[in-house]
Amino acid sequence: MRASIDRLMHAFDVLGDPVRRRLLEALAHEERSSGELVTEVKRDFSISQSGVSQHLRILRESGFATVRVDGTRRMYSIDTAGLRHVDHWLGQFRGLWEHRLDALAVEVARGKRARHKRNKPKKRKQRGMSE
Repeated sequence: MRASIDRLMHAFDVLGDPVRRRLLEALAHEERSSGELVTEVKRDFSISQSGVSQHLRILRESGFATVRVDGTRRMYSIDTAGLRHVDHWLGQFRGLWEHRLDALAVEVARGKRARHKRNKPKKRKQRGMSE
């Protein structure tokens, strides 16, 4: 149990760094080369290539990213193992906001129906030709 808590706290330490979060965001949709990641992160942060490499190493060693060699390039992708562990822990709190979001969705739907009824043109009775 203690090892699990320590691993979880380490995961939050890893995710607490804005550069590492930005790297994970960059990897969220596709595999990226280390060069692409360096270029993207340097645009957002004042950090050197070696600094980005250190953050990538921490993500790899912590189970958040994987790397493979493709010729002369190192290709990085998300490793879901670290994220699954964090998600599992957060699951115990998910009910605190999900029911509120469900209630909000109901209220939004009610508001849309009410606006639709207010904005709906009223049908006029057609008068006969004899009048």
